[in-house]
Amino acid sequence: MTGLLDVLLRLGTAAVLAGLVGLERETSNRPAGFRTHILVSVASSLVMIGNLYAFELLKYQANMDPMRLGAQVISGIGFLGAGTILKEGATIRGLTTAASLWSVACIGLVCGLGFYSGAICATIFVLLSLITLNKIEVVINKKRQYLHLIIKSVDKPGQLGKIGIELGKLNVAIKNISIEPIDEYNVIIKLVLKGTKDLKPEDIIKAITSIDGISMIEI
Repeated sequence: MTGLLDVLLRLGTAAVLAGLVGLERETSNRPAGFRTHILVSVASSLVMIGNLYAFELLKYQANMDPMRLGAQVISGIGFLGAGTILKEGATIRGLTTAASLWSVACIGLVCGLGFYSGAICATIFVLLSLITLNKIEVVINKKRQYLHLIIKSVDKPGQLGKIGIELGKLNVAIKNISIEPIDEYNVIIKLVLKGTKDLKPEDIIKAITSIDGISMIEI
């Protein structure tokens, strides 16, 4: 039977490893962050520990599959991941965060089994994919004439439409949009743009700056 210290070690390892993944999502301003990832992983670990406990308790009284509850966690985590996926126009956001939640659920399960080396290795690969591959994607997007634009603007109706009109005049397509409130009156608008090869960032800055209520632009 699993002792108290072993239970604490398994739950604690699940919390720490999932917290590392959640911290990366938190700093990227994703819908599921630090606390959510820890909760998912710790709960998954607890399910597996409870599963093993029940198996040891009843193995001579009934036929049990010690992996059954773990399988239910893997399939059941889908509802939480679905809540992080958002559709904005033609763009779908949140798939990576949904995948990270599913990953920490699996990490929590193997922590519950006491398979620490597998959990740590998996966490390293998950973090590498989230951090390193994200940077590679940025480099690839730059080579494809993608521009990442950050705009600070007053929060008022029609402001995003005005930005779209000015970008349309420059033959610039908006590939992705995210809006983050700063306070009651201002927001940060993040745009991923695709322009022509001869498009200069200075032209975009000049066009957007002409809009009333824009206080900061970064490319």
